[in-house]
Amino acid sequence: MHSNSIPLPAATPSARAPQPASLQVRGACPHDCPDTCSLLTTVENGVAIRVQGNPDHPQTGGVLCNKVSRYTERTYHAERLLSPLRRAGPKGSGRFEPVSWDTALGEIAERLKAIAARNPEAIVPYSYCGTMGQVQGEAMAGRFFNRLGASLLDRTICAAAGAEGLTQTLGGKVGMRVEFFADSKLIIIWGSNSIGSNLHFWRYAQVAKRNGARLVCIDPRKSETAEKCHEHIALLPGTDAALALALMHELITHDWLDHDYIARHTLGWPALRERALQWSPERAGGVCGVPAEQIRTLARDYGQCFVDRQPAAIRLNYGMQRVRGGGNATRAVACLPALIGAWRHRAGGLLMSSSSLFPLDRAALQRPDLLAGRTPRTVNMSTIGDDLLRPGSPAFGPKIEALIVYNSNPLAVAPESARVAQGLARDDLFTVVLEQFQTDTADQADFILPATTQLEHWDLHTTYGHTDVLLNRPAIAPLGESRPNTQVFRELAARMGFAEPCFRDDDETLCRAAFGDRVDFQTLLDQGFATLPLPEAPFADGGFPTPSGKCEFFSERLAAQGLDGLPDHLPNHEAAGSSADFPLAMISPPARNFMNSTYVNVKTLRAMEGEPVLEMHPHDAAARGIASGAVVRVFNARGDYRVKAEVSLRARPGVVNGLGIWWRKLGLDGTNVNQLTSQRLTDLGRGPVFYDCLVQVQAA
Repeated sequence: MHSNSIPLPAATPSARAPQPASLQVRGACPHDCPDTCSLLTTVENGVAIRVQGNPDHPQTGGVLCNKVSRYTERTYHAERLLSPLRRAGPKGSGRFEPVSWDTALGEIAERLKAIAARNPEAIVPYSYCGTMGQVQGEAMAGRFFNRLGASLLDRTICAAAGAEGLTQTLGGKVGMRVEFFADSKLIIIWGSNSIGSNLHFWRYAQVAKRNGARLVCIDPRKSETAEKCHEHIALLPGTDAALALALMHELITHDWLDHDYIARHTLGWPALRERALQWSPERAGGVCGVPAEQIRTLARDYGQCFVDRQPAAIRLNYGMQRVRGGGNATRAVACLPALIGAWRHRAGGLLMSSSSLFPLDRAALQRPDLLAGRTPRTVNMSTIGDDLLRPGSPAFGPKIEALIVYNSNPLAVAPESARVAQGLARDDLFTVVLEQFQTDTADQADFILPATTQLEHWDLHTTYGHTDVLLNRPAIAPLGESRPNTQVFRELAARMGFAEPCFRDDDETLCRAAFGDRVDFQTLLDQGFATLPLPEAPFADGGFPTPSGKCEFFSERLAAQGLDGLPDHLPNHEAAGSSADFPLAMISPPARNFMNSTYVNVKTLRAMEGEPVLEMHPHDAAARGIASGAVVRVFNARGDYRVKAEVSLRARPGVVNGLGIWWRKLGLDGTNVNQLTSQRLTDLGRGPVFYDCLVQVQAA
């Protein structure tokens, strides 16, 4: 326990209204997961005693993942932050003293006023998906920073490259409905460990499997999902576009093509055809590090679905886009369903994200009109390490003087974390962190403000894995002195002198504003979720939300930017085999029992994970004299990371898997795997390249 931990008081019933001794409250899972489950929280005498999946919600079906089923353990954790804290020692010492909210907000407002008087763009918000909620995420916070004129944040750290690739090809983050995977005859799970990160999709895939469907997993790592599929294609990181183009090559040469669909509903086919014919299975196999025959077999299975008029579906996820060519790779894969007319079937096509299908009114929530014509500079969250260390300049803008962190833990999750640590350690940087626990980032703060958990506030959730809107009601009163993000930014706005009426909107009002009359709010109140009225096969007759209305194999928009209008394979910044000093490629997929850096401090889940490990193939381990359990030094030009090795066939030869994302303070030397990742960006979307990373490993 940290030295400043505060004893947990007994929870008390909400002050809003008397509560019965026992009740169930409908809510929504807040985490960065495609499933966005509907929750039922059982409350007795004001205390949440159980969180379970809502059996009345078809997408949840009463089932929760291992992590969220322990949500009460997280809410009532002994180290939960329950009062505002002010730094009481040197920056980074982790030493704090409790102060009142009045003191904390007063001092924060005075510091921000002084900085804003010089240049409000010197203030930078930093947030992501610690909660996916539209209200506790960027609603009141967005209003506050827009009114202030602070720098904008380019929120790229997870899915930006794939989102841009999908948008350039299909017109947005759109796709087939997840429930219809149950009727597919071939399911390709591409760049996803669905069992650990998309459990409810996996349930549909299992229904399909029991009905005779073939399941193929494409992933450098032999994940739990790969083990349970009929076939695993263990390609090298960053070679997915080459594989997709080789599949196209085989579809073309064997004429497994829906010529009618291509002619009516696609754009740029002759040029794509010419490019794909350059990618034989032999060429792609050499790039991907897989047998050419394995590529031919997958192409034959996919093409046969067209011949037999059977639905084939691709579940594409974000693992494959965290490399230099991630946007192009997404584009290449997204072209495949149109070639065989898979979109004609409700159980065919592709799903990466469904988030563009939601008619969310972001402007009503975040009020960009409060910028009043200003255009602040934009800071990319994936390069925050370098940006915190930049001096002011005409090109960059003012030096960052204040960082306000909420819904994120950048010191653990951002790339090249040694640079992030160096930036956060600046004595002249004023840092405020809204948090539930004293994370790595919170250790570097000047003020820590205690945030509520999902059981203690209102929120409204869209999803990116299905097509339901979910409402989260508070089940219990905020513990201790914790406050929702919305309340913190309302009160800061008042102290900054922002008098606009929008800063007085309460959380329920914000929930209602998210969709206006496009989603019936009474339905959300009554059952906790509402399903969007969407067609079963959205692109059976074209109608893609692109400028042309077609699946755009060739993107005029990219060509107008001087980029290649066709998808292509772009080698990694740090391609496997390109460095004698760092001969191993490293990926850093999430540990099964953590959600990014969330849940790392939940004892039961940490016990399941054990400790940070680096998975190594037996061939690579033997060549270095490394045995399972040995401490190894993983290093490259950016840094060193000491961790225990796990010799395992989950790793393919030439690739090591550094499972994340552990808090740095729990590592052997106070670091985690992001000590090694780089701040270089993707081809599209300005995203990070976590899986585009070369290292060497030595016995320590």
